Amino acid sequence: MTGKKQDGSILVDDSAYQPVFIPGTQWRISSHNAEQGGTNLQKLLIPGRRFPFPKSLYAVEDALRFFVGSNREATILDFFSGSGTTAHAVMRLNHQDGGRRQCISVTNNEVAAEEQTALRTANLRPGDPEWEKWGICDYITKPRIAAAITGKTPDGQPIAGDYKFTDEFPMAEGFEENAEFFTLTYEAPVAVSHNLAFRRVAPLLWMRAGSEGRRIDDLPAQGWEVAGTYGLLVDLDRATEFCAAAALAEGLRVAYIVTDDDRRFQAVTRALPDTIEPVRLYESYLSNFRFAMGR
Repeated sequence: MTGKKQDGSILVDDSAYQPVFIPGTQWRISSHNAEQGGTNLQKLLIPGRRFPFPKSLYAVEDALRFFVGSNREATILDFFSGSGTTAHAVMRLNHQDGGRRQCISVTNNEVAAEEQTALRTANLRPGDPEWEKWGICDYITKPRIAAAITGKTPDGQPIAGDYKFTDEFPMAEGFEENAEFFTLTYEAPVAVSHNLAFRRVAPLLWMRAGSEGRRIDDLPAQGWEVAGTYGLLVDLDRATEFCAAAALAEGLRVAYIVTDDDRRFQAVTRALPDTIEPVRLYESYLSNFRFAMGR
């Protein structure tokens, strides 16, 4: 550095610099080639469905291996999942070492601009079933993930071709994996706090507890219920029964307690085993969203 300009930018004299190594492009690594490991592979999984410039499955797999290769229980959040390459790569890693890694893929269901023109000409609008079925999530992401797991195309045909490089086997074999697909909706805080939107909130509670085992989709008639990794207490008059069942349940991680009363919540919390995390509903759920909106 020889000085600075009036605008604050730095002056550098590099006349004597001799480059030791110039990094090469990743496209020179055959497994990272986006055409072969991305576009062409996607054509095998979901024939006839176009998605521009998907990443190479093997490039994403190698990138993930740097960070979660030694963590077989890792959870990967892909907040801009596109065609679902990251989830597919996580399946590959699990297949290689028997891991139980999870991937949470988030995407919108936007329709490509050129397709929107034709749909609007047909008097269709966002939200119409005939519009939504062409969105990226419903038309690309879900079918691609399903095809990877089942080894079959959306038409039910065995996928032609083999996986390459680190782990070679026929794509038609699929993976010993499973997937759940949810649609995120907007819910009124009043409806949530009065248990009127429980079915829409239920998947979030299941995911918060690890996305494993059975899911509680409806309010329990008996006032409480214990599933695989979490429990739900709605009627605090049944707290003794709930806490006893929670103490006997193996692998229970979270107890959701529905109450507006701080003292009753604390009383139930003290009766639970220390290994179980108490979460208050719906105060915790609503507060998280208020914080996210800056309120």
